[in-house]
Amino acid sequence: MSAAIRFNVPYVAAATEAYLHESLSSGTLCGDGPFTRRATAALSELVGGRDTLLTTSCTHALELAWLLLDLRPGDEVIMPSFTFVSTANAVALRGAVPVFVDIRPDTLNLDEQRLEAAITPQTRAICVVHYGGVACAMDEICAVAERHGIAVVEDNAHGLGGSYRGRPLGTLGLMAAQSFHETKNLQCGEGGALVLHDDALKDRAEILREKGTNRSRFIRGAIDKYTWVDVGSSYLPSDLLAAVLLAGLDEFASIQARRQAVWTAYDDGLADWADSHGVRRPTVPEGSHAPAHLYQLVLPQAGQQSALIKHLAAEEIQSTFHYLPLHDSDAGRRYGRLGTPCPVTESVSASLVRLPLHPGLSSDDVARVIAAVQSYEV
Repeated sequence: MSAAIRFNVPYVAAATEAYLHESLSSGTLCGDGPFTRRATAALSELVGGRDTLLTTSCTHALELAWLLLDLRPGDEVIMPSFTFVSTANAVALRGAVPVFVDIRPDTLNLDEQRLEAAITPQTRAICVVHYGGVACAMDEICAVAERHGIAVVEDNAHGLGGSYRGRPLGTLGLMAAQSFHETKNLQCGEGGALVLHDDALKDRAEILREKGTNRSRFIRGAIDKYTWVDVGSSYLPSDLLAAVLLAGLDEFASIQARRQAVWTAYDDGLADWADSHGVRRPTVPEGSHAPAHLYQLVLPQAGQQSALIKHLAAEEIQSTFHYLPLHDSDAGRRYGRLGTPCPVTESVSASLVRLPLHPGLSSDDVARVIAAVQSYEV
């Protein structure tokens, strides 16, 4: 029997052990140490030189974004219902209201045609999610936001390495949250970052990230003592995590090449099968580059989702569903509201299957997954 094919295997870059040893020997394990600075500089280069602050998670980066925008009780933030809970949770923690909008059936991103109908006088921002690293229709979304004087924040958990019309994802809104969870293209187990478009936000972002103190200025020698100056929390990751992240950043180009090879092999190998059975493959619109974060199939009928997952499991291949609609969750009904009907979200949630995708997959593994999918009777 062949070895089981796991849905995800955390990637450990070659320099990880050496960097961890160096960090452990440095005498600085808390945040803002040498590896924090090195990883921040490398990450900033990936996102076009934007100011970047490492955080302990993408969730915390989102919380930091809403603190920076002074989101208050009763304010509303529009977002897709088809997203991870952190997108909405970070808003609800401020006492604000997540407003759920449907997605497009092709990219599975926020449907820009439905956006304006969800805007009210209480709307403060739009939070876009680049599903699978495929860019949202940012020109249209940003135009709507500008007309109404509201901010655009990117939940770019899937999108590092992706682009929209030549611009890196994560640089298209006022701020962007990145994820370095072990399931992401770049990972350090748990971690994230906040990318800032407006340089004026950086000083306050540093304060909020450092428990509401001006300690970052103290560390740089700009002041001789630090004190409590604003609200905030402890969002700064350990230098050990930054060391792991830097090792991944060193290999980011090769990681992306391996993931892209798997993604392309799936797309080429399953094209005829999918087209002949009415199965939808990922759509990447012209002008967008997707970073091969995930590969999904959307089946014609809801009941086929669990059937395909079980079929692949019988071949010792792990696959999984994705998001359940947030508007229909217990917390979504309690803390949010429905901005538009969400029939596409509900349909996709019940019929989407994600295939294994990570740099450790061999060409034989990929061929085995393709053959197993093709043997499923839709």
